[in-house]
Order: sequence, then C-alpha cells, then structure tokens
Amino acid sequence: MLVDVRIPNLAESVPDAKLLAWNFQAGDRVERGDVLIELETDKVVLEVPAPRTGTLAEIVLGEGETGESEQLIARIDTQGGGGEREGAARRDGGEAGDRGAPRPDGNGGPVSEPPMGPPMGPAARRIVAEHGLDPAAIAGTGKDGRITKADALRHLEAAPAAAGPAPDSGPEPGAGPDSETAPAPSPAAPTTPSEPRPEAHPGTRGERREPMSRLRSRIAERLLAAQRNAAILTTFNEVDMQPVMDLRRRYREDFERRHGARLGFMSFFVRAAVQALERFPPVNAFIDGNDIVYHDYCDVGVAVSSPRGLVVPVLRNAEGLSFADIERAIARFGEQARDGTLALEDLVGGTFTISNGGVFGSLLSTPILNPPQSAILGMHKTQPRPVADENGEVVVRPMMYVALSYDHRIIDGREAVQFLVTIKEAVEDPARLLLEV
Repeated sequence: MLVDVRIPNLAESVPDAKLLAWNFQAGDRVERGDVLIELETDKVVLEVPAPRTGTLAEIVLGEGETGESEQLIARIDTQGGGGEREGAARRDGGEAGDRGAPRPDGNGGPVSEPPMGPPMGPAARRIVAEHGLDPAAIAGTGKDGRITKADALRHLEAAPAAAGPAPDSGPEPGAGPDSETAPAPSPAAPTTPSEPRPEAHPGTRGERREPMSRLRSRIAERLLAAQRNAAILTTFNEVDMQPVMDLRRRYREDFERRHGARLGFMSFFVRAAVQALERFPPVNAFIDGNDIVYHDYCDVGVAVSSPRGLVVPVLRNAEGLSFADIERAIARFGEQARDGTLALEDLVGGTFTISNGGVFGSLLSTPILNPPQSAILGMHKTQPRPVADENGEVVVRPMMYVALSYDHRIIDGREAVQFLVTIKEAVEDPARLLLEV
C-alpha cells in the first residue's frame, strides 16, 4: 500500500516552502515518526515526519525545489521491503551502493550522514551533520532527551578542549616580529620615499556568495514594503526603570518559586502596551484598502533573534495573560527560536509588536513597522543617567529610552504621544497595571 507524504497545511500568509535535505533516499526503510525532510518557509523550518512505517518508494520533489501547502513530495510503501536492508545499512553507517555515499553539502563537498541516535531539532541536526558529530555522545537537555542547538554547540566547543593542546609545530601563523620564534628579517634593498615598501597582509582575501534564506529574503521584502507603503513617523520618550527594578528585586524569588518563571522587564511592557492599546484603538488597527480594521483583542508580537534571523512569535489575547503567563511564553519562544522549533502558528498574525534592542546594547533606535500592523514599540538599554526628580534635584536613575514608530495615515501624532506616555506612566508606577488606571 502506497501512502502519500505531503507538505503540511501552511498558514494562509505562507505561500510555499522550500525542500532542504532529504534524510533518506528512495529504497530506504523508514519508521513512523522519522524526520524525512525539513521544509524552509519564510517564517520557520518545519519537519516532515514519516506518516507510516515502510519503504520510501518514491521522492517526488527533490532537494531545493519549492512546493505548496498539501503538495505531494514522496510516497511510502507500507508493505514493500526492497530497500529495508540498504536503508538499515545506511542508517548503521555502512554503504549500500550509491545510497551509502556521503551527500554533497551546499559547497559541493561531502557531508557525512550523522549516526542515528537521540531526537534532535533542525538546527542541531545541521550542526551534527556539518561537523561529523556523534549524536550519541551529546547530552540532550530538551524534552525526552531531545538534542537542542545549544547542546550541539556546547559539545562542539568542548571537543577541542577534551582533545588537549596541539603539539608544538613551530611559530603560529601571523606571529609578529616581536615574537621570539619569528625569523630574522632578510636584507632588503634600500627604498626611497617615492617607493614605499609594500605591507604584508597575512591571510586570504577570498569572497563567497550564498543565496539568501527564505526568512532573510522575506524580512527584506517586508521591510521595504513597510518603508514604501506606510507614512512612518517615530516618537520618543524615556522611562525611569527604578520602580520596576525595585519590584522585581522584592518579589523575584517568590515569583519564580510560585510560577516557575523568571520575572523580567518584558511582562511589564506587554501589560503596559495592552493597557495603552485598549485606550487608543487606532494603534491596534490597520489599513485595508479604504477601510480601517479595528481589533477587539491584543495579539502582541515579541521580536526574538534566532540563528536564521529575526522572528516575531505572537502572544495571543495578551489582554488576558498574567505576568507569569507572559514570562513563560516568552521564555518558550526564546528557546524554540534558538533551536529552530517554533511552530508556524506561533508566527502568524499579530496586531502590535514590541522589539527589545536593549538586549544587544542599543541605546536608541527607530524600529520599522511589521506590516500590516500600524505601530511598533522599541525598548532599549537601561543605563544610569542624571535626571531631575519631582523636587528639581538632580539624581541618578536607571533610564530607558523608548520609541514608538507608527503609520501616520491612521495614527495622529497626539494619539502616538499619549500612547507612549501611557506606557511610561504604567511602567514607572506598576500599581497602575493592577488597578487599570
């Protein structure tokens, strides 16, 4: 019996997916749940598991090809056994004709198939394949012993240290003239001021060209569309973070003990943003042709950095989430972004976005809209600065600049400024978030 393997049902905003590397070849034996191939969309990398146990009878779409939602990519013969022996040999590291040969990597060189072992995410699997690591030697910290990208990187970093120092084979390349092992300079003909002596440039000056990933290409496309189609304006303010820092210091241990989550700054800003969005509906709306579409809910996107680029997972119905709910969700998004395991449904939609460039040291920036949204809040680095308090005295406070970029076609300047002031007041006096004032 032949069973179809199809591309999963993609979200409406995701038109297609690119097939990456097949983990099995036609004729190989596969078990139900084995990851046959990974699909790269403009948002996430998806795994396609084998729906049944059997022999991979046919590969319909090859590596590098593009397919649409529900499109047929392979067939599995649940009764055939022609490839069982070859598949087992390949999975055990043996060779079975051409199927046992190493698969070429993106640069034309061979990449050995990683040995079968514990489950691992797409990012971890790529690291294992590229560096020829043994999955059985990597301690997985994910669910059910799953190997994450962080696990693979830790193992990779520890490998040279475990091997011990390399034998001394003479001076290191690029050793300076002050090094004791540097050879004496050879005599050179005298030069005149008009004939400067050329300087040595150790190393190579090579170049390489790599195609954009679908995620990076989509980011570029959307940012250009935002600049081209929206009247973007940015307003700024500053927030005294001392009250939040005092609150966190006072209740951090109790919060973590009670809820099993770290109490960070982001939950305060999400709650403050929800309060401001409910007061100023145009900031939570978007333009569709000649209409303005308002939302009676707040789906807040939180920009997260991943190895493939910036992704924006969404906190659904953030107006109903507690501080603990928000912190747990953000921690999960961060871990999944690093491991490449974010689900497609986590990344679609969103009515407003918060981006925290402060974690990278940014002091001030003008964030760009995430279409079709009409506004985005930018958080920045908290650092001590002298400011005047309510008594006119100069004091040092931990201050953060905040920025609101907005589409001036739908949001007036007065609304944008008052929106940002609402966030400032809520963060500087967290009791407002509890009393909703």
